[in-house]
Amino acid sequence: MEGSRFVKDAFGWHDQRFEAQERIMALQFGTVEKRLERIEVLIERLEKRLWVTVYGVVAVILTQGVQSILDFAPRGI
Repeated sequence: MEGSRFVKDAFGWHDQRFEAQERIMALQFGTVEKRLERIEVLIERLEKRLWVTVYGVVAVILTQGVQSILDFAPRGI
């Protein structure tokens, strides 16, 4: 004789619920992972823009420095 059908059904229901919860959590983690990847791409782009800006400012400062040196240099040489 096997066990009660109701006992087996109760455990089956819990297993199904647990599997459904695992699938939902997998979807949620997948969504979070996609969002994090997008954020990382945006941060990389921002970092590139920041470095271009820094290099631009340094180039302007160096250019002005060289121009001021050339202005004070004697022209007849």
